[in-house]
Amino acid sequence: MACTTILAGKNATYDGSTMIARNDDSGAGSYTPKKLEIVTPDKQPRHYCAVISHAEIDLPDDPMRYSAVPNALEGEGIWAGAGVNAANVAMTATETIASNARVLGADPLVKGGIGEEDFVTIVLPYIRTAREGVLRTGALLEQYGTYEMNGIAFSDVNEIWWMETIGGHHWIARRVPDDRYVVMPNESGIDSIDLDDALGEGKENLCSADLRSFIADNHLDLSMNGNLNPREAFGTQDDADHVYNTPRAWYMLRHFNPRSFCWDGPQAQYTPMSNDLPWSLVPERKITVEDVKYILSSHYQGTPYDPYSSTGDGSMRGAYRSIGVNRTDFLALLQLRPYAPAPVRAVEWLTFGSNVFNAFVPFYPNTDKVPDYLSNTGKNVDTASYYWNNRLIAALADAQYAACKIHIERYQEKVSACAHEIIGRYDKEISSLTKEDEIVKAVEKANEESASMLKENTADVLLKVLNETSNKMRNAYARSDA
Repeated sequence: MACTTILAGKNATYDGSTMIARNDDSGAGSYTPKKLEIVTPDKQPRHYCAVISHAEIDLPDDPMRYSAVPNALEGEGIWAGAGVNAANVAMTATETIASNARVLGADPLVKGGIGEEDFVTIVLPYIRTAREGVLRTGALLEQYGTYEMNGIAFSDVNEIWWMETIGGHHWIARRVPDDRYVVMPNESGIDSIDLDDALGEGKENLCSADLRSFIADNHLDLSMNGNLNPREAFGTQDDADHVYNTPRAWYMLRHFNPRSFCWDGPQAQYTPMSNDLPWSLVPERKITVEDVKYILSSHYQGTPYDPYSSTGDGSMRGAYRSIGVNRTDFLALLQLRPYAPAPVRAVEWLTFGSNVFNAFVPFYPNTDKVPDYLSNTGKNVDTASYYWNNRLIAALADAQYAACKIHIERYQEKVSACAHEIIGRYDKEISSLTKEDEIVKAVEKANEESASMLKENTADVLLKVLNETSNKMRNAYARSDA
């Protein structure tokens, strides 16, 4: 899927949490209804059958409960997308990436292998650390192969790991440094790897057992100095990347490190077409939940490339693929907080539809229940569904962006403030509870309160946007009988 990912290590975030987040975007001209779901052990399959590839996999008999953001409608498989399990381990899968012809000739993709449809379902219920997530996924790739190129993130309260597939069966992974953030559009991103560590202790790097010989036998290392650059060896740097992928990475890095480099003009050190954009950087200030939402909603604000801009000559307006694109299905930020008690250590910040116009809601995933507003996505447009509300708001507000922008901004700020108040209040309440049944009830109550707050504010902004857009209809007329 066409997606955008950001990862932030625990020393790079405002509260010491690990944060992994991803936009899940449909292909051009399509929209995939999504919902939030909790998969309890009794609902987890023991024999998994993929819809797309028809791969069949026997799964362990001891799955954990986990959250998921699957397709709301049947037909193309589960596509669980992102979630957190009962051990407070998070996963988001996948960021579709690309590989070059040399790699695909050496290790062809596997038609009957596994892919984005499958990964969360067959991995997340069985892992107790982020590192275990990489190792389990790597073993599955080596056994079954994949029919596409994948970027996958795993996190626990201490570590974040980013994994990239190489051809049909090979893979690499790097631990995200604690003081850094990582940006990933739809292309191979890892720009260095220590193969000695990956094939030895595996402290900061992991990879396929035969990766060194695979690289040598197929002449994949393009470095002049012997320092392998995986992005050059395994990825692509073509003209399409310069329109679709690298501009997104450029804008995200520019946002979090505005003074570290020159990003604009003739003296720019990095441009939207740079093939050597850093995979990770230390941010100039610590990253917040709102920062993640903003950057994954962005459309090149403050640059000539903003499709909503009304200034300048307009010749480059909309030249590059926005991060906050119209066909986003969901955005999930999985936050694991070291200071919170285990039952509420994980917060899953979630929204549906085009991020330019929607708002984040926090959800404690350590539960068996999901509020209807987040889970009742159906085939038909329905304002009782958060997914469909967001689709309606986006289509209306986009048509009259300048007039509706203030309503959207106020809505997003109000929901965000209310969300933090709810989470802060229930964190304190739950930390004082000792009985399991009391904790369960408090978690359910918190989630329902967040959903109720969200529903009320979303209905309010929908009405405002509807009225604003209705007043700008082409058949509007100033004179009336009143």
